[in-house]
This record gives sequence, C-alpha cells and structure tokens, in this order.
Amino acid sequence: MGDYRRTFLGRRQQWFGLKPAAKRALASPLLHPLLRPATRLPGITIGRLPAPAHLTEVTGRVRTLGAPDDAAEFVLLRPDRCEIAKEMYWGAGRRTSAADAFALDLMATRAADAEVFLDIGAYTGIFSLALAAAHADQEIHAFEMVPAVADACQANIERNGFGQQIALHRIGVGDPDVVLSVPCGDGGSALPSFYSVDMEFSSGTEVPCRSLDGFAEQFDPSDRVLLKVDVEGAENTVFGFGQQLLAAHRPEILCEVLPARAQPRELEKLLASHGYSFYLVGEGVLEHRQRIVPDEDFRDWFFTTATPGELAAAGVPVRD
Repeated sequence: MGDYRRTFLGRRQQWFGLKPAAKRALASPLLHPLLRPATRLPGITIGRLPAPAHLTEVTGRVRTLGAPDDAAEFVLLRPDRCEIAKEMYWGAGRRTSAADAFALDLMATRAADAEVFLDIGAYTGIFSLALAAAHADQEIHAFEMVPAVADACQANIERNGFGQQIALHRIGVGDPDVVLSVPCGDGGSALPSFYSVDMEFSSGTEVPCRSLDGFAEQFDPSDRVLLKVDVEGAENTVFGFGQQLLAAHRPEILCEVLPARAQPRELEKLLASHGYSFYLVGEGVLEHRQRIVPDEDFRDWFFTTATPGELAAAGVPVRD
C-alpha cells in the first residue's frame, strides 16, 4: 500500500520537512512583527502567514446576508496549528478570502429555516461553530475522521459551550462497507486539512465509514437539512451513498470541487436527477452555471433546488 505523505505532493505540502522550523521562526516575537508590513506586498497570501506564537485563541464572526450588522461570534483555539484560526487572526475575525467569507455567511443565512446541519469534513469546526452561534436551536452533526483534527474540533466545541448542540462523529462519510486507515499522532506543525477517504496511508488508526443514507434515517421526513461537504475530491462517494437523503430532503449543499480531483460529469448526474441547480461561489455573489466546471480561483459550489429569483428574494446575491 502506498502512503500519501510520502508522495511528492504530500511532501511538498509539508515543505519537504522544513515547515515546522519555518513556522516557529516566523511566529516568534523577534520575527513576527516584520510580517505585518509584508501583508501589503503584492502576491502575498495573507492567510498562510503564521499567527503570533503567544496567541491561544481568536474570535470569529459570521454575518447574515442582507443584514451586515447582524453578526454572531465564536471562538477558535490554537491559531498556531489551525489553518482557519490563523486566517481569522489576519482577517480580524473573518476569512481572508472574500469568497470563503461569503461562503460562511451564505450557509449561516440559508440555515435560518433548517432543522439539521451536516458538516462533512468539518476540520476544526468553523462551519459548525458559526452556524451554532447564529442559530441556537439547530441540530448540528460534524464529521471529522483524522484523530488529531477531531480532537481540535472537540476542543473548539467545548470552548464555545456548544456540546449540547454539536455532535462530533469521528468517522468517514461514504461507502459504509469501507474501513479507512488514517494518520494518527498530533498532526505535525499544522493540523492537516487535505486528507480524504480516497487517500491511502501505510500506517495509522482504523476509522469506519457511514453512508449519508444510513445516517439520515434518524431525521424526520419534514426536516429541512443543510449540508457542507469538504472531502478533497471524494464528494461523489459521499453523494453516491446519499441518494435517498437527497431525494427525501433536497438539502442545500456547499461543496468544495477541486480541479485536480473532481469528477464533475459524475457529480452532475448524482445531483441533477434531484432537481439541483449549480452555482459557483464567488466573491460576494453566486454565479449560476449550467455545468459544473471546476474553477482555478473559486473552489466552492452551492447546489440548490431554489431558483435564482428565489435566492435573490432571500437576500442572496445571484448572477444568472
């Protein structure tokens, strides 16, 4: 069996072993002040810069579209290791990418009338935490299969006092007959956000999978369900074993679609039979598309049975 971490891509994502030392140096009190003016340089991706070493938590904010003053707050721990918390530091509580910030606000807005939110590929829980902060009566299920990342997600849930509202499931979502081997340990210098059920690892801990259809049996037929799917190219497996849920609930879905990993024609078939339309999530606007074509600049898509007119009437900016 191969090991993703030993592939060229896996080693490059860890800067070929140099990442921990570089991050420690840039986060130190001596060097970190020099990063602030660097954020004004062209070509710098602000969200990738480390947060100060002494910082233990940051406050994030999510807004309702059409009501920018209606903001809910939540806390993310360990910006030294959590990529999203680090972004929130540099963005003063917001995602540093305008499209990413809009995606979070979009889901908080569309969750207003939903009973259930499923956060598949939760990472450290930003979407679960944001929606719990915005909608105190919503039932939320977060799915994270990497042990170190799931530990961080659980710590965030407890820090925000959302233990009664958010249930964390340490499993994969997809083929229920599959048992996955995922890396154990503390995750290194940063908690990994790029592992998926389609990757292989030569050692680790075994994690079971559960299908969307099997999990959804506990919901009431009248429940309005909302989904976020961020599984690094394995979304077709998630939806392939979730056809009954899609048929019964027609959930609105925020889904990451990566150019290098997506299989868009199969994805279209899995969704189109249930009446879904496709929208690319841009900088502050949904762009209606006839086909799913992975975009190099914007990775998130919004799938819904609502028309552009219905979305616009609900305060969601749409470009048809």
